[in-house]
Amino acid sequence: MFSRLAMVSMSSSTSGLVIPCKAAVSREAGKPLVIEQVEVAPPQAMEARIKIQYTSLCHTDLYFWEAKGQTPLFPRIFGHEASGIVESVGEGVTDLQVGDHVLPVFTGECGECRHCKSEESNMCDLLRINTDRGVMINDGKSRFSIKGTPINHFLGTSTFSEYTVVHSGCLAKINPLAPLDKVCILSCGISTGLGATLNVAKPKKGSSVAIFGLGAVGLAAAEGARISGASRIIGVDLNPKRFEEAKKFGVTEFVNPKEHDRPVQEVLMEMTNGGVDRSVECTGHIDAMISAFECVHDGWGVAVLVGVPNKDVVFKTKPINLLNERTLKGTFFGNYKPRTDIPSVVNMYMNKELELDKFITHRLPFSEINKAFEYMLKGEGLRCIINMED
Repeated sequence: MFSRLAMVSMSSSTSGLVIPCKAAVSREAGKPLVIEQVEVAPPQAMEARIKIQYTSLCHTDLYFWEAKGQTPLFPRIFGHEASGIVESVGEGVTDLQVGDHVLPVFTGECGECRHCKSEESNMCDLLRINTDRGVMINDGKSRFSIKGTPINHFLGTSTFSEYTVVHSGCLAKINPLAPLDKVCILSCGISTGLGATLNVAKPKKGSSVAIFGLGAVGLAAAEGARISGASRIIGVDLNPKRFEEAKKFGVTEFVNPKEHDRPVQEVLMEMTNGGVDRSVECTGHIDAMISAFECVHDGWGVAVLVGVPNKDVVFKTKPINLLNERTLKGTFFGNYKPRTDIPSVVNMYMNKELELDKFITHRLPFSEINKAFEYMLKGEGLRCIINMED
């Protein structure tokens, strides 16, 4: 790993110049990424160029790589869950300097809009996620090119490249002592699930929590329930193989909807004498969303939706479920403001309050990045860390 001194020294020789480096370029939907040499332009106003140290694969990368259900945009450099070191900064960047350790985040915090100034929202007007944009917002151009041909960005991060350019509002400056090969997973899925529980569901000590979907985000939600001191954490998933691993995250009981001939919300209500105190839905399937809401206890139950459904589906429930004082909430990135809040999540790990090692099931060198896609397609493991320097 580069030391801060080494980065400062290197930056003095590369600042303002185009940097040639390796990147994993996706040229066609569903086809293996190709390691190619790309040219990475210097950062423009309010941007920083980052030397990526570690990146991991999130299901969102897989979804857009498969190009199912959205407008394909190729060639493209995917990747949005990563850690790195600032190599240089553009005009107007005052809160970052060369050598800072950062996590690039798919959404941002401009600090000026109504959302950023609100204590209740993290949905920045300027830097909110845009999956269709393949260029930087400053000038509408890409910072990546191959022999003069522009290559599209992804989520403003494009971390499957040794160097990338990111808007400074999408970079969380973190504790330089934090291990970058572990905290990189906090820049997307793990923080999303964790924050959904800690910031939105807010279970009380001794309460019951149902987690729908035991993938990485769901297990992060379970980790939040464990940290909160929940006495019962009930995992709901169609795959019984996931339960054994879920125990590591504090899940105490498991329900497979396929094993019951009635709605799973009825099963949960019977198990918990009227319903769970909190539920967190992490699948994006509309039936699971309805079940997650209808399984919480009347009077105080809170259900939080995290999974992203098909844009055309409709949520249906009887109004009496709301009138009986059940609460339904949604969340985006766990309600964390990237620059303000993610450094404290990293410190939770440093203080041994949050366990990250159990999320990391595979490690690969950058040259074998396509294996990470194979693992995810087969449903093997949770997070695969890709070392950009191997």
